[in-house]
Amino acid sequence: MKRVLISVYDKIGILSFARELSKLEIEIIATGGTLKTLKDGGIRFVKHVSDVTEFPEILEGRVKTEHPKLIGGILAIRDKKEHVKDLARFGIEPIDMVVCNLYPFERVTDQGADLKTALENIDIGGPNMIRAAAKNFENVVIIVNPSRYKQILREYQKNGCISAETRRILAVEAFKETSRYEFAIYKFLEKILS
Repeated sequence: MKRVLISVYDKIGILSFARELSKLEIEIIATGGTLKTLKDGGIRFVKHVSDVTEFPEILEGRVKTEHPKLIGGILAIRDKKEHVKDLARFGIEPIDMVVCNLYPFERVTDQGADLKTALENIDIGGPNMIRAAAKNFENVVIIVNPSRYKQILREYQKNGCISAETRRILAVEAFKETSRYEFAIYKFLEKILS
């Protein structure tokens, strides 16, 4: 495992997890708020997503991870020659782990948010990264639940890899989370817009 992309709203446990990844010499790429948390916590060797994409976050943070250098790095099948050639041709490095949790849409709407506020709390890049990593679970570890950090570290430190079984469990958990998230958005918008 060489590279991890971290973009988390819920920062519980992320600093100690990232610290352990750094000790294992795993390169960390992070989005704005996550990057700040990691750097403030003393993790020096962490890159902003813009350092990888060579494109800034735009539209007040609405667009930050929807870029081929990130999504391509997540979706590439490592033992498929065409994918490896594309990565080389476009200067894309594989991403081996995605750690992501989503904006608190339900918390915001449960507090009586208006439509405009609710819409601003719909995460776009997060679900896309989660689905991409879960789709490619044979090549990419996806973590959506902070309670998994210690388990994944223990397994990696013990075996030097994450097992196929664990990857499958994490992929199912990831699709369950994006499904739950989309359903919450659908229910809110159905109530407001219908």
